[in-house]
Amino acid sequence: MAKLLSVFCLTAASLSAVSSTTVAEIQGPSWQSPLAGQTVQNVTGTVTAKGSSGFYIVGEKSDDIRVSNGLYIFSSSSTVLNSVAVGDAITFNGKVSEYRSNSNPNYLYLTEITSPTSIRVLSSGNTVTPVILGKDRSPPTQLLSALDTGADGFLSVPNNSSRIEEVNATLRPDKYGLDFWESLEGQLVTIPKPTTLGFSNNYGEFWVHGDWLVTGKNKRGGLTINIGKDNLPDGNPEAVMIGSPLDGTKNPAPSLGSQFSDITGIVTYQFGYYYVLPLTAPSVVSRPDTTVPSTTLTNAHKLLDLCTITFGDYNVENLTPTSAHLPTVASHIVNLLKSPDFMFLQEIQDDSGSKNDGTVSANVTLSTLTKAIYDISNVTYAFTSIDPVNNQDGGQPGGNIRTAFLYRPEVLKLVKGTAGGSIDAVKVGGFPGFPTLNFNPARIDPTNGVWNATRKPLVAHWRTVLGADLFTVNLHLSSKGGSSSTQGDARPPVNSPIENRTGQVASVAGFVKAVLDKSSLANVVVAGDFNEFIQTRSVYKPLTSLLTDIDEAAKIPEYERYSYVFDQNSQQLDHALISPAIKRRKVEFEHIHVNTWSPSLASRISDHDPSVGRIRLC
Repeated sequence: MAKLLSVFCLTAASLSAVSSTTVAEIQGPSWQSPLAGQTVQNVTGTVTAKGSSGFYIVGEKSDDIRVSNGLYIFSSSSTVLNSVAVGDAITFNGKVSEYRSNSNPNYLYLTEITSPTSIRVLSSGNTVTPVILGKDRSPPTQLLSALDTGADGFLSVPNNSSRIEEVNATLRPDKYGLDFWESLEGQLVTIPKPTTLGFSNNYGEFWVHGDWLVTGKNKRGGLTINIGKDNLPDGNPEAVMIGSPLDGTKNPAPSLGSQFSDITGIVTYQFGYYYVLPLTAPSVVSRPDTTVPSTTLTNAHKLLDLCTITFGDYNVENLTPTSAHLPTVASHIVNLLKSPDFMFLQEIQDDSGSKNDGTVSANVTLSTLTKAIYDISNVTYAFTSIDPVNNQDGGQPGGNIRTAFLYRPEVLKLVKGTAGGSIDAVKVGGFPGFPTLNFNPARIDPTNGVWNATRKPLVAHWRTVLGADLFTVNLHLSSKGGSSSTQGDARPPVNSPIENRTGQVASVAGFVKAVLDKSSLANVVVAGDFNEFIQTRSVYKPLTSLLTDIDEAAKIPEYERYSYVFDQNSQQLDHALISPAIKRRKVEFEHIHVNTWSPSLASRISDHDPSVGRIRLC
């Protein structure tokens, strides 16, 4: 570093008669460069890394933590790229630009120099010491952006109410995660002892946290979305994406909780996220045990405990009669979930799978699954579902995915009644204290516009061998397609289609309220794939005013409440909510992390984990 400083002093002396611009002046303390669009001269720095379309430099360090002293120099010219080497102290001219990759309006800008000219090498072989994250600088652990205003922080409604690049505020890297990574834009950093937070994407990129303070850390090593100390959802801004190594080596395949060797690389922004681009690929230090414990929540149906039942919940990801993963789903239900008394299933496709031929029945799909279960366990499941109108429930075209129940008829049966059709709406009737349904099974409000192109909730009224009644609702709400990244320009991030899911939850809550109005002692379980975090409290309010999240009732540690991994977060899209009558009795619940703990993406058979609950009905 002494050599580097001497180069800067020499440069300043030799160019004293010529105006010059520092890297810090180009970066400035805000989101966009104060010199954007201007041509700058005699910019001096040391080359820290090279890529296929440019190189990175570091200039003199600023005392202001808001100001990065790293910078990307863009050039597709091989002549320019070949004129510099890592360790060269250089000076050059160029134009300051704010670049948005793919011109996506939800991406943030990257400050860079374009069309570099008059490049001169002042000295070679210089060494640059990287910023050690967790030692020299540490990321905030709670909040993503100052613009995530609202009672639910980055999950607040309305979304996209302001934009970072339009506000162009002064950075606050001590408090907000996006500001922190922006304040390091273009700099060389080291991530010590990185822990991987999930599988890689199609480009071999993955998320990590390093050896620094984190919040939401679960036992596997992931970071779980939670409610932070300020009563706002914590989206884990202390994590960062690892991109493709700059030297062309290949990153090892990550999994949740794997430990890698230290990563040294460049902080940049691309494709909606902050990245560290490694100088070279890290190596695997350790991987967690791949053993997944089976549930402890079994039910022997002892004579004195016939009021106790077990249930499972599983999104089985586009299951068809010929799905290669169908035998594994059957094995999970038997060996990991221990053949619960009934199952909430989502993503059951019709009998012809994705073939768009007008088929809507899923009897063959469900019969094939129940036979596979019987073949390995001698447990007989019956099933019930309602066929949708062709291509009206979303999902893969032609697949006609729907929710379905499996149940063990020796434990509970459907209360006798007429099954509803695809557009028949369930209504609650009966005498006070004894709610009944006009159809059983049935669908909730299937012609309501909020359910367009989405799975309609499946309702069933059950009775146990002792005569205890149970009402269940099996959900698969609208997916998050069209949402923006947690590190994008729109704040709060676009959570699409939040209006639909809010209306869908309200629709389901209307049914639940009708049951509870008829009998406050009714046993009700609403479960399935909500496609929404429970921390998005504004969406759940109609239901949580009536029911209780079973994770809360069963006192599952907050950081262990996850069934899905996406981006930096271990998160929960699959939920079960229970009525007050069930909550008053003993409630037990377990997440079975058979898919999020998979050793590789290829060995995972669904993007969701199943879960098991044990409840008392009388």
